[in-house]
This record gives sequence, structure tokens and C-alpha cells, in this order.
Amino acid sequence: MTVIPPSYDISIETLEELRRLVREDVADVALIFKALSDPLRIAILRALNVRDLCVCVFIDLTDLKYSLMSYHLKQLKDAKLVDYDKEGKFLVYHLTELGRKVLAVIEDLKSSDSL
Repeated sequence: MTVIPPSYDISIETLEELRRLVREDVADVALIFKALSDPLRIAILRALNVRDLCVCVFIDLTDLKYSLMSYHLKQLKDAKLVDYDKEGKFLVYHLTELGRKVLAVIEDLKSSDSL
């Protein structure tokens, strides 16, 4: 059942393309935007662009409790923006290739006059 009035000019081809776009699964992209919705997580990405870091460094920099920092890092990991390696007793986080690409867009936006 269509609710588009016949007087509205839209082709069947355009309408089908729009239906396809609206139904497309973009949950992975939404997860990235959710991860980026907190300024602290963007700061974490920027810090990881300098070098790979242990959770203990983030805690020292932010004065957050370990559990809260773990939450933020999990959000970034779930979005595939960061990953970690276990080095002895330390979890050392690093940017993924996707994380580097997203951070490049963020830095470009930040340096742009349009913000």
C-alpha cells in the first residue's frame, strides 16, 4: 500500500532505489558513529595515533576508573576502530586500519573552516 500521492512526481526506478537504500543494513556504520559520539573516545583515537598505549596510560591521562576506561575502549573495539595485543600483563591498544581512516576524516573535519 503506497501513501505517496499520485500528484508527487517520483519515478518507479527512484522509488525502488530509495527502498533498497532504506532497507540496507548499516548497523556497522551506526556502531562507528555511536563509538564516536563521546569526545573522550575521539581523544583516545587521537592519542593512539601518536603511539600504541597501555590502558594504564589512559587512566593516568584521564583519572578515570579502570572500569569506565574499559567501557570506552570496548566501544571503540566493537566498532573495529581499535584493537589490542597482550604484552605480558599489559593490554596495549592500537588503531586499526579503519580507525586510522576514520581518524583522518575527523582530523580533516577538525582542521576545516566548516566547523
